[in-house]
Amino acid sequence: MFVYRREDLPTDPVFPADLTELGYFVTDQDKIRKISDPTQEFQYKINRNCRWNDVQREAMNVVLTFPECIRKIVSARLRDLGLVNLHLPLRATTNEAHVPIMVSRNLSAASHIIVVFGEPIQDLGIWAYRSVGGDGIDAGSLVSFARAVLRQGQAHGNSGNGDSDGDGDGNAADMPNTALVLANTGQLVWHCASGQAITLVHWQNMPRPSAVDPPPGMSLRNRIPGHEYWQKHVNRVFEDILSARGRLVRPDARISVVGASEGGLGALRYLNKNWNSWRPFISAICLANPLQLARIEFGSNYENAASADPASFAAFVASRCRGYVLSDQPLGVPVEAMLDSGCNCYASGEALNSECIMPKAWRHALGWLNQAFADPGYGEARLEIMHFDGGEWDDAVEADGDEDGERS
Repeated sequence: MFVYRREDLPTDPVFPADLTELGYFVTDQDKIRKISDPTQEFQYKINRNCRWNDVQREAMNVVLTFPECIRKIVSARLRDLGLVNLHLPLRATTNEAHVPIMVSRNLSAASHIIVVFGEPIQDLGIWAYRSVGGDGIDAGSLVSFARAVLRQGQAHGNSGNGDSDGDGDGNAADMPNTALVLANTGQLVWHCASGQAITLVHWQNMPRPSAVDPPPGMSLRNRIPGHEYWQKHVNRVFEDILSARGRLVRPDARISVVGASEGGLGALRYLNKNWNSWRPFISAICLANPLQLARIEFGSNYENAASADPASFAAFVASRCRGYVLSDQPLGVPVEAMLDSGCNCYASGEALNSECIMPKAWRHALGWLNQAFADPGYGEARLEIMHFDGGEWDDAVEADGDEDGERS
């Protein structure tokens, strides 16, 4: 049998976590472009071997000691906007396994709290690295969103954000006293050597003895107590932060939930299970790429149950929850979702990548959240999407015209 010696195995690729050494720079429009060709965005595929491509991409994202790295830039900008780091579990020391989240300094005084649960594949404060590279660092991260929520400047003040469409309701000057909580559904693996929480993607792209070695194995030491996976993390954010009324948040504070993919699904499942205790405090829910199937989460007869019991969670989702989905329609147009999510769904302005939904739609979503918070009695009517071909549409219009003539 032919066996390779260790010294004969291909060496693992190494890329410096520095934009300049990787061949990129940040433009005046806050976008990442190639030094050799400023018209070109980040190039993922540089080798036929996926290991090279993945390690290079992680080098663009990883935060170690290089001030130019994306995560370092985003964290610094969020801190400049008034957000601070908080460790979960709350009693964990810096050297113990913990998950970092970010909260605004006005958390204990705000009457309105917006909590964001992102996708489990993303780092803290990041909507989508794809948007970071294409539309700008602020646009692909939560920096623009945080700036608008915390009234640090006008919502349209960011250049190169690629998400200028909005409905006008998200104007920073019209916002109530609002605080922000950024949960961290992605960085749930504890890396003992560096003493930090990282994503599973980061773990898989860490250095290996050779390019053909498997990822390093995990043990109990890599688990963060109470935050072993994204659903548990969502639960702990509600129970450790948002339920601490009179301590971390105001007793009368009302909460708006923003969830992306699994982050939104986790929030819905937690609230559905604990709705009796949370019903007075939840203002509205906004989901990007909603993953829930209503008949599974709320019961096969959820529509009748929602009508019969207006205080049920299914009724709340039907009237004060909305989803933004992939669609080639303009932002905000009512559309039919792939799944029966139990709430109205709208076009996000993004047609291809679900992770890019919120970078495109957050202004529209934020305006609606503010509207719902300002009017506790507000509720959306359930929309019915009907499809017509040309002939059916003409017949329907003609029939509608005949009925109007008879009524007159």
